Amino acid sequence: MGLNLKSTSSKVLASAALLAAAAGVAGMGTYGGFTASTSASAAVDSATVTLTGADAGTLNIQAAKVIPGDTMERTLKLVNGGTIDLAAITLTTSTTSPSLLTTDGTNGLQLQIDSCPVAWTGSGTGPYTCNSAGTPVQGAVVLAKRAVIGQNMALSGLTSTTAAKTDFLRVTLTLPIAANDSFQGLNSNVAFAFNAATRGATNK
Repeated sequence: MGLNLKSTSSKVLASAALLAAAAGVAGMGTYGGFTASTSASAAVDSATVTLTGADAGTLNIQAAKVIPGDTMERTLKLVNGGTIDLAAITLTTSTTSPSLLTTDGTNGLQLQIDSCPVAWTGSGTGPYTCNSAGTPVQGAVVLAKRAVIGQNMALSGLTSTTAAKTDFLRVTLTLPIAANDSFQGLNSNVAFAFNAATRGATNK
């Protein structure tokens, strides 16, 4: 059906239609001409866990011709070279050559570990003393005396649970005076594994 532009009513309707069309085009132009955007980035930095016996000290020195009552002192520097604090550090000791020295929990080798805020004073087979600020002090007990072989033994009071901190440890092995003739001529090696435990997962 055609549009008659001669009548007044038709002219008004046509103008209204044209205005509506123009408004529609203007609206489209408005939404198309104004835009906005934003962006963001999230950085994720994973932690590093590093626990080393950076200085084996005298721990590898062999103890020979041990008799009941003898004490063997060795040193080790334990370093937290990571970027986060640790929940705990445990010790596991093992042997590939078991004998009564390592299997007899009462009369076999007994283990104790102490720490010093600075490097222990001494050399070779010791004895070793803790000299803090030039004054001999009692080392702090990290592991109380117990049978030498154990799994995941808790170590207390270590500063190396904190990132970039170091512990100076003295490892003491003792053959009890009660060890009898059945301990003669025996030998065993003892391996020390210090294990780092990280904290639980959390929101970051």
